Amino acid sequence: MACNLVSKLCRRSVFTQLASLRLGCLSQRKAAAAAAGAVVVGSRLYSSDQPPEKISRYPIPYKKDLPYDIVELMEEVESKGGFLPNVFKVLSHRPAEFRAFFAYYNELMNKETGGLTKADRELIVVATSMHNKCLYCVVSHSALHRIYSKKPTLSDQVIVNYENAELSPRERAMLDFAMAVCRSDTITEQHFLSLEEVGFDREDAWDIAAIAAFFAMSNRLAHLTDMRPNIEFYNMGRVPRDKSKDGGKGKKE
Repeated sequence: MACNLVSKLCRRSVFTQLASLRLGCLSQRKAAAAAAGAVVVGSRLYSSDQPPEKISRYPIPYKKDLPYDIVELMEEVESKGGFLPNVFKVLSHRPAEFRAFFAYYNELMNKETGGLTKADRELIVVATSMHNKCLYCVVSHSALHRIYSKKPTLSDQVIVNYENAELSPRERAMLDFAMAVCRSDTITEQHFLSLEEVGFDREDAWDIAAIAAFFAMSNRLAHLTDMRPNIEFYNMGRVPRDKSKDGGKGKKE
């Protein structure tokens, strides 16, 4: 199961962005560490004076105490992306729920069928998570939307007010439906007709609603745990990657 999750959670374009961003963040950490008298060895920060970053109000398990399949997934994600998103660390507090969470996440966000693109799915998460005031999901999924959509400003517009964002009629109908589910509005036939007018079918409506519902739960777990987004997410996808620094690798892929 871990291998299946890794293959679908770890996407080349996303993790190329993550790895390049991590280099910039590491330089900032080294500078900060030097100013504080800490020592950076490789990619890790060592200091007896500096406490670890607080990402949850619940304890984060040591890897040695976690089941092998969870450690395998976490290490694969980190090796491909250059850093481990904090949601993996925080939810590992309850391994059985960790497995269930990412299995359902994978079914909703990485499925290859239906009328929703990956960018569509991320935009639904951004809009509904903003309504639910979830810092972690807004920051992390707006980053993923920027990468999938190649639109560096649209998710920011949605965060402020999706009704005034530069959305296509299709995107607007999609978010209107997602927000109706998010707010627990009474869903009527008119909601489905509005989706059908822009090309969605009933199965797409289920996908939109399921994403809104799943992340309503995720948002509340993030509130409960006081989950904090990784700093790497904030700049992801905002500036086009400098392909000249890839040493020609991009041409071979």
